[in-house]
Amino acid sequence: MDRGSKIAGVKRIRIHDLRHSHISLLIEMGFSAVAIADRVGHESIDITYRYAHLFPSTQNEMAGKLSGLRNEGGDADVSEES
Repeated sequence: MDRGSKIAGVKRIRIHDLRHSHISLLIEMGFSAVAIADRVGHESIDITYRYAHLFPSTQNEMAGKLSGLRNEGGDADVSEES
C-alpha cells in the first residue's frame, strides 16, 4: 500500500479503510445487512449494524402508507416493494 500510494501520488489509506468503503458501497447499492455480513465475514449481524446510519430509512415511507390508510378508509396498498 505504501509503495502504490507513493507511486500514484495519493494519500496512504489502510486496508481497513478499503473494507469500510466496500461495506458502505454495498449498503448504498441496497444490499441487506445479512447479505453484507455474510460477504465480509462478520461473526454477528451486530457488527454490520454499526453501519446502521448508512442504511436508508423507511420511516417516511411507512408513515405515508399509514396516512394513506387513514385517508383512504383502509384501501391503501401496504405490500412491501422490492
